[in-house]
Amino acid sequence: MRIPEWTPERKAQPAELVDAILARRGGQLINLDKALLWSEPLARGWNTYLKAVRSELPTSRKLRELGICTVALLTGAHYEYHHHAPDFLAAGGTQAELDALDRVVAQDARQAADAALGEVEQLVVRYAAQMTLDVRIEDALFEALRRHFDTTELVELTAAIATYNMVARFLVALGVTPEE
Repeated sequence: MRIPEWTPERKAQPAELVDAILARRGGQLINLDKALLWSEPLARGWNTYLKAVRSELPTSRKLRELGICTVALLTGAHYEYHHHAPDFLAAGGTQAELDALDRVVAQDARQAADAALGEVEQLVVRYAAQMTLDVRIEDALFEALRRHFDTTELVELTAAIATYNMVARFLVALGVTPEE
């Protein structure tokens, strides 16, 4: 990491904040938390917001994680991929789909043509790729997504992909690496 790892001795933070993060993480701080805890307002807001994006949205967890993994691969956020590929698998994704994602990212994820990915999965990868690389979304792609997702699902999928673009940029800029 490009910055020192946060510890309570280096910068005290309110116990309730650290406890809230520990509760969300199952009792263990991860390296991302150890970067965020240098700023109390940032750590507090991040913990609340990311908890909602990760665990409170009813839109398909598998598809959200697929979008997040796409962002991670496209931005070189190895830390993000390290944490989210297992979540994709736990949400019903397959290793064959992750392998296909690797292939389409190596070629052009904006096209996302691979038989190991279903039609909806290909749309999600294309959407995440356009959001990450181009920012603007082709009208035809958005209309294709509209045929598979209602408005709430589109908003939630978009928010998850946009959020993890922010996370990726934070991780890469600060050189946050996976835990040992």
